[in-house]
Parts: sequence; C-alpha cells; structure tokens
Amino acid sequence: MTDTEQTTDDLGALGYEQARDELIEVVRRLETGGTTLEESLALWERGEALAKVCRHWLEGARARLDAALAEERESEDGD
Repeated sequence: MTDTEQTTDDLGALGYEQARDELIEVVRRLETGGTTLEESLALWERGEALAKVCRHWLEGARARLDAALAEERESEDGD
C-alpha cells in the first residue's frame, strides 16, 4: 500500500512531525508534476488529510498553552 492509498484512519496514528514531513513530500511531488491526473488527485486528497492532522495537533498545542497561561494568571491573581 502506498502513502496515497492509506485511509484517513491511518492518519490518526501520525504525530505532528510525521504528518508535516509527509505533507511536505506530497506538496513537492505535486509541484514537480509528472504524475497522472488520478495520482495528482490522490496526492491532493492525502495532502488535505495530512493538513487536517497537522491542524489538529497545532490546535491541541494551542489549547494546552492557553490553559497553562490561564492557570498562571489565576495563580498570580490569587497572590
């Protein structure tokens, strides 16, 4: 099975760095060209799914940072 044939379920196991690196490779392949229309569409779909994984990780990181900052502000206000 190639990367473009993996299901979206497979993406859930990817960490941010893995998804980002694969997304970079997908973009590189699309920009280079030389693929059939069908391959290009499959790469595009894979890229969209990888971008969604990256967005999920980044949103989670943002939520953790926001929570930590809010906790810090609360402890400062309590002093």
